[in-house]
Amino acid sequence: MSARLNAFGQPIGPDLSDWTARPRPPRSPLEGRTCRVVPLVAEAHTAALFAAYSAAPDMRGWTYLGDEMPASEAVYRGRLATMEASQDPLFHVVLDRASGEALGIASYLRIDPGNGVIEVGHLHFGPKLQRAPAATEAMALMMARAFDELGYRRYEWKCDSLNAPSRAAALRLGFTFEGIFRNALVVKGRSRDTAWFSITDAEWPRVRAGFAAWLDPANFDAEGRQRRGLAELRDAVR
Repeated sequence: MSARLNAFGQPIGPDLSDWTARPRPPRSPLEGRTCRVVPLVAEAHTAALFAAYSAAPDMRGWTYLGDEMPASEAVYRGRLATMEASQDPLFHVVLDRASGEALGIASYLRIDPGNGVIEVGHLHFGPKLQRAPAATEAMALMMARAFDELGYRRYEWKCDSLNAPSRAAALRLGFTFEGIFRNALVVKGRSRDTAWFSITDAEWPRVRAGFAAWLDPANFDAEGRQRRGLAELRDAVR
């Protein structure tokens, strides 16, 4: 609870009298050691993304998304063209740093410059990106842009409450679980309860330090296996 009181003795929040609206995220690349996160361009990325998702052993990766696997690359190109034109969500593609291959999609959405709040979502990683260091680095790069480059105060992650892998990923990345919004959405003819997670600007320095320690090449053995987990390294920052 805030220690500040108004003239009536009521508790009030921290002073933000010098707050100004934050910039919207730019359409420019984010550069990492294992990946690049670049604005979606349908013409450039359709073929590789369609191939990436087609390589999955089954369609379970689409269960909690708002759409389904497209029937063809041509159909998917049309879908991605619409996504490319969107300002919010602002879609990005995660590229393998060495090969330039498109491996998955991520976006900023519900962008609220006035309050300094931004969400990451529409995450869809192909098999090569799942559980790879590049997946973690892509999320770290997007957070760093929001907090360090643009000065946002709150970074959100939301998912279907039944999506156990997404909930586990949020906690691993350093988000705090805030609760369930019941009957929040109707998706694919089903009722969806939404799980909410967030990271605040006050929490970001510890989360950032955890990412830096985990992504350090020294944290991986010759076979590419991590030596220490991300949550362990983040907790060590305390």
